[in-house]
Amino acid sequence: MTALRHAEKSGLAGQDGSPELFQQTVPRTLVHRSAVSEVLVTGVRYGIDALHQVCAQWPRGHSYYGPVSGRWHDPMIFAETIRQACMLLGHQSLGIPMGHNFLTTTHSFAVTAEGARLSDHPADVLLEVALHDIVRRGRNVSSFACSIKAHRDGEPIGVGGSAGSCVPPAVYRRLRGERLGAAPCRDIPPPVAPELVGRRNASDVVLSRVDGEVCRLRFDTSHPILFDHPVDHVPGMVVMEAARQAAILTTGLPAGLLLACSAHFRRYVEFDSPCLVVPSAPEETAPGTYDLSVEFHQDGSLVGSCRVTLFDGSPR
Repeated sequence: MTALRHAEKSGLAGQDGSPELFQQTVPRTLVHRSAVSEVLVTGVRYGIDALHQVCAQWPRGHSYYGPVSGRWHDPMIFAETIRQACMLLGHQSLGIPMGHNFLTTTHSFAVTAEGARLSDHPADVLLEVALHDIVRRGRNVSSFACSIKAHRDGEPIGVGGSAGSCVPPAVYRRLRGERLGAAPCRDIPPPVAPELVGRRNASDVVLSRVDGEVCRLRFDTSHPILFDHPVDHVPGMVVMEAARQAAILTTGLPAGLLLACSAHFRRYVEFDSPCLVVPSAPEETAPGTYDLSVEFHQDGSLVGSCRVTLFDGSPR
């Protein structure tokens, strides 16, 4: 019996999962990843009343979501875990066919610094996932939402959620119109200095300076992590990463730990015109903790926004 199908439809007992649910990753196609190495979800226990347990493992090192200040897992790996868990349950629990497109409208997480701590072994994380606001058109699910509580070593470490719609290929073709299969512009603007946004490599920077606090979204579709598979628009995870980098740049905290990010996607961020990234002034809500909003504007319209909480992770 594989970890994926273990204890299907059983009751949900305890908050540590079963050891066998952390032994192997689920099939990459179920979480919309091309690279097996980028799959974080390791198993699932299906419950009743749309409440399920999804297990995941956070590696101590990752080629993009690497350690922050040598002390914490990068919390953006939590955001990616939530994305994968929701897609897995969409296919396996709600019966959404493979090949359908998931169109995310909101995606969020909040994690404690203790929950993100690095240790001498990978972090086994258990997600309690509640599916809700399920809408069907005929026999097919057309939209749904997930609410998540995360546990590590039996202790709560954070919450998150995601919501959106799912459409068959024919509907997606109509929605995208002439932008279906759009290719990115080859002219990639110069990056902000990596050290200013908590990065070591210029290729990992998703911002280009425009004027003052305003930046332009920068993306390279050949990036093996941010663009793991071909798409015809900028993925939501890239938008959230841009919000994180904008917050770091605005606060001047290159070692800042992203404790929370709540994203709202109004429209696709397209490849064919500049997208401006506009942060608000940060507000210190607790000693060393800052909240700010980051807006994304394209073709004169607000296409998305993120509310970000950043903690000063500088060694003291």
